[in-house]
Amino acid sequence: MHARLRQFVALASGALLAACLSFAAPASAATTATAATAQTQTPLVVNARWGGHATYDRIVIDTQGYVPTVTVTPVPQLIYDGSGKPVPLAGKYFLEIRLNPAAAHTDAGESTYQGPRLQKIYLSKLKGLALTGDFEGYVTFGAAFDTLPYYRAYALHSPERFVVDIAH
Repeated sequence: MHARLRQFVALASGALLAACLSFAAPASAATTATAATAQTQTPLVVNARWGGHATYDRIVIDTQGYVPTVTVTPVPQLIYDGSGKPVPLAGKYFLEIRLNPAAAHTDAGESTYQGPRLQKIYLSKLKGLALTGDFEGYVTFGAAFDTLPYYRAYALHSPERFVVDIAH
């Protein structure tokens, strides 16, 4: 008799456990889907700013969502992505900062970017900054310098932003 009771309790426990797992699965699947959706939404570029420090100048690009992949590349001149026209920033050396995937506008076409589009800057190294493109998942900035820039680039979080430090 005790063997039958143990068998019944084991079967009932197994059925109860299976029922609980089947109810829990959709909730965890929804959580995973929500996390995946948040990461796959295109991050928005909302601002660019700069500052001078004792041993370096800093460029900060603020994003909403997450910091996308960013490449910082020395280029011989700055050009606007859409037109191919030169960016009117004085300098001998230039860096292109390209974020992808990223956008500086909403799906409805409204700008999310509140920073400068073309700005002369009078810091030790940094002489200018321009938003040079917002097209097909790429947002591009150009930075101008009078001397060869030695830089370090990295992402920071909470709030989300990308930083380029240029040594003096």
